[in-house]
Amino acid sequence: MIDQTEAAVSSERWPLIALLAGNVVSLIGNALVIVALPWFVLQTTGSAAQAGLVGFAQVLPAFIAGVFGGTLVDRFGYKSMAIVSDLVSGLAVAAVPLLYHTIGLAFWQLLVLVFLGALLDVPGLTARRAMMPELALRANVPLARANASFEAVQHLSFLLGPPAAGLLIATFGAANVLWIDAAGFLISIALVAVAVPAGVQLARKVQARYRDELLAGLRFIRGESVLLWMAIFVGLSNGLTGATFAVILPVFTTESGGRATDLGILIAASGIGALIGVALYGSVGLRMSRRLIWNACFIITPLEFWVLAFAPSFWWVLPVMVVTSLVSGPLNPMMVTIRHERSPAELRGRVFASFSAIAMVAQPLGMVAIGAAIEQLGFQPTLLILAILAQMLGFSCLFVPAFRHLDAPHHA
Repeated sequence: MIDQTEAAVSSERWPLIALLAGNVVSLIGNALVIVALPWFVLQTTGSAAQAGLVGFAQVLPAFIAGVFGGTLVDRFGYKSMAIVSDLVSGLAVAAVPLLYHTIGLAFWQLLVLVFLGALLDVPGLTARRAMMPELALRANVPLARANASFEAVQHLSFLLGPPAAGLLIATFGAANVLWIDAAGFLISIALVAVAVPAGVQLARKVQARYRDELLAGLRFIRGESVLLWMAIFVGLSNGLTGATFAVILPVFTTESGGRATDLGILIAASGIGALIGVALYGSVGLRMSRRLIWNACFIITPLEFWVLAFAPSFWWVLPVMVVTSLVSGPLNPMMVTIRHERSPAELRGRVFASFSAIAMVAQPLGMVAIGAAIEQLGFQPTLLILAILAQMLGFSCLFVPAFRHLDAPHHA
């Protein structure tokens, strides 16, 4: 016979578990796309520059939605935005194989669908992250540990999705793998709609002009030096590293004579390392210095560019992807917790989305620039330039005064 107290605790934890489960399903589908989409482009066009353009179309919406989406999240509520985001993404993803197998798919149409599919990703992710304090409190789970679990499921998707994508591409073709991604969005919608209670909806009445609400998140971050400098450094880093999965690793794999399964294994290695890093952060890292974690991430992760710059074999790159991802794994849950601590609940959606906008502003241009540089300069010179720039950015963390306050207790 189940104790009533145990049953009550279990029921209170179910919304948090369901949200994490929905993320697993949705993100595994996205991990399939990370392999399938660039492979599809390289197989049909043979162009690293066009692969960069597709990557640009994937990440540009993150910046646009980061600017405008936070206000929508706060106005319409976390649960509603999470559902709408998955719905739009699922329809756009499903349209790619549908057109490809029926009337044909032009490259510009692919760019449009990729753009639409990613347009509400940031508001959807913002909405899910914004639910975490209430769901963690309801489940009696420490917020930092709940955030670590949330980020861990994202890395779990990178562990499970890419190897599966490589096998599925070899069996069914890259275009057909996208159907699985679309189905994942439907499952995620069902879990959030049924399991997440209305109490975390937090939709509110409009009290100001849209423009004023839009700027509120940016103004708040500008006044919080820790959040501002975190966003700036992540933005610069994303400009240098954002093309890794969409351009650099696919080009490395094709130029070295590898297959889609090899690309999937490399991305999965990144997922393994990040998952271990998040798990360590959730268990012992909560007692470590946040500044130490931050500096270690930015100083050590350029190692993957140094190794790739000298065009080694697949077996040299594989362990490096594990190590660099392990070091960087704690960064996201730590940043999310800091944002939760420093953001008022009524501004949370706008602060999170504005932070994402700053963090993503350089990545679309980086995608295009890196793809073009690989075609014009070659793979090795481009990676050597990226390694130097990323290493300079890493060491510059040591000289930013705001990062000395990463360990200071702060509650909004």
